[in-house]
Amino acid sequence: MFDFKYKKHNFIYNNLVKLSRNIYFYKDIKLEDKPENRIILIFAHLVIILICLKKKQTNKDLSQEIYDNIFLNIENSLREMGHGDVTVNKKMKNLNQIFHDLLLKFLDKKKQNKIKINEITKFLFLLNKNEEISVKLNDYFVKYYNFCFDIVNKNMIKDLDKFEY
Repeated sequence: MFDFKYKKHNFIYNNLVKLSRNIYFYKDIKLEDKPENRIILIFAHLVIILICLKKKQTNKDLSQEIYDNIFLNIENSLREMGHGDVTVNKKMKNLNQIFHDLLLKFLDKKKQNKIKINEITKFLFLLNKNEEISVKLNDYFVKYYNFCFDIVNKNMIKDLDKFEY
C-alpha cells in the first residue's frame, strides 16, 4: 500500500525496497531475512541519497518529500502486517531514532567517501559479525554513494533504479 501524498516519490520507495531485498545481503553478507533488516537497509540507502542531495545543494523540499514518503510507506506497511496503532507508533518512533542516528553518523566527515560501516552493522541482525562482512558492506555502500553522487540531477528519481551490485 502506498501513501499518495507524495506519490511521485513512490518510485524511490519501490527502488529502496528492491535494493533492500538484494540477494547479496542475505547470501554473501549473511543477514537474517527479517523486516527489521530490510528497513535498516532502506534507511542506509536513503541516508546516502539525502547526503548526496544535500552536497549537490538540491531543493530542500525534495529531500523532505522523499523522507516523508518513505516513512509514510513504512508506516502503512507495518499497518498492513497487522500491527495496531500503539505498536506502529512505538515502532515508528524507534525507526525514526535509528534513521536519524544513521543520518548523523553514517558518512565520515574527515574522509570524503568513507562510510562508517560500523554505524549500520550495529542495527543489523547478522548471523555472525566479522571484519570481512564490514569490508563487503563498506564496499557496497561506497559504490552506492558514488553512484548516487554521480546521478544527482533533475532525473535522479528516474536514474536510481540503474544501480546494480
